Amino acid sequence: MANARRFYVTGIVQGVGYRYFVERIALRLRLTGYVRNLRDGRVEVYAIGHAESIEALRADLNRGPAGASVTGVAEEEAPSDSRFKINFSIEYDA
Repeated sequence: MANARRFYVTGIVQGVGYRYFVERIALRLRLTGYVRNLRDGRVEVYAIGHAESIEALRADLNRGPAGASVTGVAEEEAPSDSRFKINFSIEYDA
């Protein structure tokens, strides 16, 4: 059974390749969902997959790519949204 989690990442996480970093990790971990920038400067990550893979993703979210400076990662349970069960994407609508 797949789990779904939503993360909100704060710090210097926009304009530093953070979304592409998250996309690469999610694909490697076989997670589905999306990553997107929010207008308030945070990055939102919505991930669906096995609990172990989501935990591995969370560890990488805290690290971020070179150039990023992560100051926090808030995590919450999320409903599994069937629109995002096929692949992991970068979204641009927030």
